Amino acid sequence: MSTFAGLWPALVTPLTEDNHLNIPVLEQIVEYLLAKQVNGFYVAGTTGQGLLLSLEERKQLTAAVLRQVNGRVPVIVHVGAVAEVDAVDLARHACDQGASGISSLLLPQYPDLPALVRYVGSLSASVPIPFLAYIYGRDLDAVHLMECLMQFETVIGAKYTGPNLHELKRVIELGRNGEWTIFSGMDEQSIFAAMTGASGHIGSTLNIMPGVYRAIWGHIARGEFAQAHALQLRANGITQRLVDVGFAGALNYVMGRLGFDCGQPRQPHQALNSERRQELDRTLDADEFGALARM
Repeated sequence: MSTFAGLWPALVTPLTEDNHLNIPVLEQIVEYLLAKQVNGFYVAGTTGQGLLLSLEERKQLTAAVLRQVNGRVPVIVHVGAVAEVDAVDLARHACDQGASGISSLLLPQYPDLPALVRYVGSLSASVPIPFLAYIYGRDLDAVHLMECLMQFETVIGAKYTGPNLHELKRVIELGRNGEWTIFSGMDEQSIFAAMTGASGHIGSTLNIMPGVYRAIWGHIARGEFAQAHALQLRANGITQRLVDVGFAGALNYVMGRLGFDCGQPRQPHQALNSERRQELDRTLDADEFGALARM
């Protein structure tokens, strides 16, 4: 099984004014991020509004990204769905389109560990490509969960989106003979993920300032911890500005500032009103967001 590493955007999904996928803008975003030297793409996850898209839209999105990437970097597709049959369908489609791997949220409709293990087992058996559990938003013992999932040959690790660095380290240490991929999903803790030994970082704000995170990980690799921390604090300031006004709408708006009209996010997310756009513009300018985006 392949393993993965590096800095990956949790790719945004641009929509048109009439709420359809905006494939031309998607293609432009992919090229922009490749020019910023990202190491891969995570498609149709939480940031990409995967669970808010129809099955057909998710397939169109996957096909468009893989066609545009054209093998230049690996692509992992989030295939999670409440209906297991839909998740398996999406997994097979992603595999057929040339995805490097698949991933899935551990949805609350699967309420306990046996149900989650059966769900992941079905996905793992459906395609021969790597699977990463997406650990987010559940009160789970991540270490025990991953110990249970390791029985499946295609399970190579996880995207761990949580604040517990001790648990993250323990999940990393489960790795078998180096064939283990654990991505951190907490943008605000990217520096600590690097110091803890994570394989890489998959995050929302890598859509808008990927160079900052590349610099952070570079500083850590060279032992330049003070420089890495200073950059992390600047990135966190930007992230907090987005959170303060409504993250999903703010991310789309900031993508627009970079030249990519992503439209309005799907319900239940909301676009920013005029007042919040003005507030965000003021704070981003004060925090020198433009310099961070250009890195």
